[in-house]
Amino acid sequence: MKRILVVHYSQTGQLRDIVESVVGPLRANSEFAVTSVELKPLRPFPFPWPFWQFFDTFPECVYEEPEPIDRIAVPESAEFDLIILAYTVWFVSPSMPTMAFLQSAEAKRLFRNKPVVTIIGCRNMWLMAQERVKFHLEALGAHLIDNVALVDLTDMWATFISTPMWMLTGKRGPFLGGRVPRAGVPLDEVKRASRFGVAIARQLPRRRTDDFSSLLNDLGAVSINESLMASEPIVRRSFRAWGGLLRACGKPGSVARRLVLMLYVLFLITLILTVVPISAVVKALIKPLTRSRTERQRAYYAAPSGEAIRSESSQVDQPA
Repeated sequence: MKRILVVHYSQTGQLRDIVESVVGPLRANSEFAVTSVELKPLRPFPFPWPFWQFFDTFPECVYEEPEPIDRIAVPESAEFDLIILAYTVWFVSPSMPTMAFLQSAEAKRLFRNKPVVTIIGCRNMWLMAQERVKFHLEALGAHLIDNVALVDLTDMWATFISTPMWMLTGKRGPFLGGRVPRAGVPLDEVKRASRFGVAIARQLPRRRTDDFSSLLNDLGAVSINESLMASEPIVRRSFRAWGGLLRACGKPGSVARRLVLMLYVLFLITLILTVVPISAVVKALIKPLTRSRTERQRAYYAAPSGEAIRSESSQVDQPA
């Protein structure tokens, strides 16, 4: 019997649904014993978010100084054949509970020399967050064998309205009389994520313990937005610069920090309306000159699972 550990934190419930879709075929198979752990912050994060608390969270998030979490209820002697780490993206960084876990003694013990599949559920920017997760997994001695990234497929500009509305009100929409679609990963994409569990169930039982090759190759596990490849590093550098300034102003909730935070919100709106589209336009204009470099970057970010989209005839059979 193969033992699988699933670790996740879902503030809105969307990631929990994605995890259940992926893990469902494994739970239904007698060849697997699945242990699921939901991370629990000692001080729960609210949902929906209060406006200022939402923005006041980002400095510590991007500087990887997370709020503490409860110890996970996994026996010290437990060993697993595969670990599935599912996380959401906060401010182009892994969510705070995810980062707290990756920094924990439990992660150091559990992840060493183990194959890991990461699952991401987010709006659309996940490349820089995954880079940080990859860094920490390598430091833990783990082997990243696959990555699944499910994103909001709505037009990017619509998500600038729908996602903040969801985070700040708890309502997913549609908004503005249907002109702005429902926020989040489409429900049919969540359901289709079960194909990843099917693929794992089919291959894992016969794999050697020292085989760290992909289980999900050619399943369309990720989709790379080339315009965001250029934007994400810019956004992350901005978050780091402003985050450093805000941390210097005091602790979360302090008056001085709140005043600077007001300036930051105005800056962020300007960044979204100017730098992001400008970088996308520049990227499109120079694309013929940078095609080879872009393809290398695209392949790098898509690894290890790749982003090849399969034809219907080659799809893994879905469970009834």
